[in-house]
Amino acid sequence: MRLLIVSGSQRTQSQSAKVAQYLVEKAKNYKEINHLELCRYNIPFWDGEQDSQLDPSSGWPLISQKVSRADALILITPEWGGMASPLLKNFLLMCDKQETAHKPALLVSVVSGISGAYPIAELRMNSLKNNKIVAVPDHLIIRNVKEVLNQCDKGDAQLTQREIHLRERIDYSLHMLHQYSAALQAIRIQHQSQPYPKQQEYSYGM
Repeated sequence: MRLLIVSGSQRTQSQSAKVAQYLVEKAKNYKEINHLELCRYNIPFWDGEQDSQLDPSSGWPLISQKVSRADALILITPEWGGMASPLLKNFLLMCDKQETAHKPALLVSVVSGISGAYPIAELRMNSLKNNKIVAVPDHLIIRNVKEVLNQCDKGDAQLTQREIHLRERIDYSLHMLHQYSAALQAIRIQHQSQPYPKQQEYSYGM
């Protein structure tokens, strides 16, 4: 199983990237784990035309390879103004169903305060229809993110009870994502070997 973790902050040295790195270290069931920090790539603004992906200056071909190779994704977004980041939404618009269809995704919202639910709701509602990514029922909201998931040399003795529960929740969510990854891999194989008649007529969500 191959996992791709996508951090969608438009800032380098972001809290989203910090959370992504923690998840890289905790996702032990996957034989291959990649972290894709979107702000470090030149991604064209989606204009509805496939040609924009092939611009010579675009970093999309490399990103497309990483997405296609993955069996599961983790999508991390900061909450900006109650919304998911424009960079992550642009990424999801750029994704083609051939790269992402029927692959499970764990949604993660990162926020400096105590909110964080709106980006999850937004991604579930209107970001996964045409690329056919399957958001798993569980999600993570990392609140007060500057205070948690930091390096702790003395182990759990320095952690608050809240952070211990958060880390346990992360372990559980990664475990469940791995199970969905195994189950949906079988569906993708069957989908290719036994396609539905006139399958191309239903390429996009309703």
